[in-house]
Amino acid sequence: MKRSTLVNWLLVLAVVALAGLPLLVVDGEFGGADGVAAEQIAADHPDYRPWFAPLFSPSAEVASGLFALQAAVGAGFLGYYFGAARTKRRLGTGRSTAAEPAPPTGDTT
Repeated sequence: MKRSTLVNWLLVLAVVALAGLPLLVVDGEFGGADGVAAEQIAADHPDYRPWFAPLFSPSAEVASGLFALQAAVGAGFLGYYFGAARTKRRLGTGRSTAAEPAPPTGDTT
């Protein structure tokens, strides 16, 4: 088995472990950090008032769609960057790095 194939399989195994282990370890419902922080602030400082209100408060479906869009755009940028870097590296290794002599100018006097 080639080294790159082994690395690819180890990466796939790591992704599956990162996705599956929380499902096995965490009992109960997943919650966001924002809700926990708001509850803690309300418990510590009951008279606290926020400085401002959000301008746009999307529904749960819209918020989920926006999050998925953000993840897709980020994955697109990362994929493009790594693909471009790999292509640049592949094309760069075939060239000679030594300076080539300048072509003759035609004037031999």
